[in-house]
Amino acid sequence: MMGRVHRWLRGTSRIGLTMRLTIAMMTVEVVTSVVTWIIATIAGPRLFWSELHQHNDPMTKAIAQHAQEAFAGANLVALSMGLAVAFFASLMVSAFISRRIARSTRRLANTATAIADGRYRTPSVSPGLGPELDSLAIALGRMGRRLDTIEANRRRLLADLAHEARTPLTILDGHLEAIQDGIVEPNEETVELLRVQTARLARLTEDINAISAAEEGQLRLEPELIEVADLLSQAERAVRLAFDDKGVSLIVTPAPPGVTVCVDTQRMVQVLVNLLQNALRHNGPGGTVILSAGRDKRNLTATIAVSDDGEGIAAEHLPHIFERFYRTDTARDRDAGGSGIGLAIAKAMVEAHRGWIRAASPGAGQGATFTVELPVSQNRHDLTGNLAT
Repeated sequence: MMGRVHRWLRGTSRIGLTMRLTIAMMTVEVVTSVVTWIIATIAGPRLFWSELHQHNDPMTKAIAQHAQEAFAGANLVALSMGLAVAFFASLMVSAFISRRIARSTRRLANTATAIADGRYRTPSVSPGLGPELDSLAIALGRMGRRLDTIEANRRRLLADLAHEARTPLTILDGHLEAIQDGIVEPNEETVELLRVQTARLARLTEDINAISAAEEGQLRLEPELIEVADLLSQAERAVRLAFDDKGVSLIVTPAPPGVTVCVDTQRMVQVLVNLLQNALRHNGPGGTVILSAGRDKRNLTATIAVSDDGEGIAAEHLPHIFERFYRTDTARDRDAGGSGIGLAIAKAMVEAHRGWIRAASPGAGQGATFTVELPVSQNRHDLTGNLAT
């Protein structure tokens, strides 16, 4: 018996959703009709007869017998007509509802198929059949947009890698070919040059991985409460030697006491180091870079600023300054060892901490200021372990 049921169920899997829903609804209608028929034909006349038997007059009983037969016949006709009309009406309603549900689920299926085929921006139309299916449509749309972002990042990543790796690879290939041909001696100077290029490639790979993880929401954070003054101190120690070697003055102004933020200390120090290194690259000997911090009047936001009096940023470059691999002076930046991605990494990491970063400059040759804003916190749980969305 169970085997027959299983075979029947497998057979119905080939039937469309509209027909299956209609059959299901009509099955309910048939069961309801049968139960109604049984109750009406068995219980109805008996209840009627019981009511008439409340009187003991023989004439009344004879009349009651005919009345019972008449009632049973009329009841049968009326019940048959009512059930037939109800069955037809329920068939129409069931077909209408089934088609609507099937049409909505087909739309969801088409959206899912389009996403699977790589058309991530396919709009997901809400079926309007309740919060459950609406939530499914919203989830499909969100998934498509997320996959579109990841795919765009992947394509841009490959293009950026190909573009940025070309220069060090060309230098490596040229020098190795020259060494092979005997034109260049493999002395210490040549080896150092090759090491510099391989280091650039390694740094480029690490930077690409970091920003891709941040943009795709996969950057893992280890939040802890720390005073802003400690962040400034750690960033200063990391770059002090480089500033001294180039002859650029680094001034760190005291941060307000007691201002704490909930951040991944290593990541946030990396942000400040990137900003300081960027200021150093665009400042010459004798220049000045100022690292400062503050807070707003309501003590809700902590600000950290890196200001310099170096090359500055022209107005046309400001909207693009945080785009990865965007350079205002390509050759000069590459010669200085920049990967062109430091500011993009800083922006991604600040936003991962639910903060903001902005750049300002009066113009070329007039210096620039980069400002980081972070929410003040007294609770370690104010920041989750994932990228903020």
